[in-house]
Amino acid sequence: MLVTTTSTIEGKHITNYIGLVNGEAIIGANLVKDFFTTIRDVVGGHSGAYVQALREAKSIALKEMVDQATRLGANAVIGVDLDYQTIGGNGAMLMVSANGTAVIVE
Repeated sequence: MLVTTTSTIEGKHITNYIGLVNGEAIIGANLVKDFFTTIRDVVGGHSGAYVQALREAKSIALKEMVDQATRLGANAVIGVDLDYQTIGGNGAMLMVSANGTAVIVE
């Protein structure tokens, strides 16, 4: 499955626009709280464990989006946008969402 942030795929022709597809992943309260505590405590650095957790959440969101596109018969997703948002009181959770347009390309 081709996945791109652009609205076209060089060398490919879009033959059918199927529709919007999305996927989400949520990281729980303790991780987000610890993440922001670490950010406050470690200025100018980063925590590999938290970076890995965010990457895993992004991977889950993208996989859900691609799975949805596959079920709809698409062979590519274009215009992909990744968003990170805190949800719940005091940033209790972090949500990663992936959104794009499922298409058929030749």
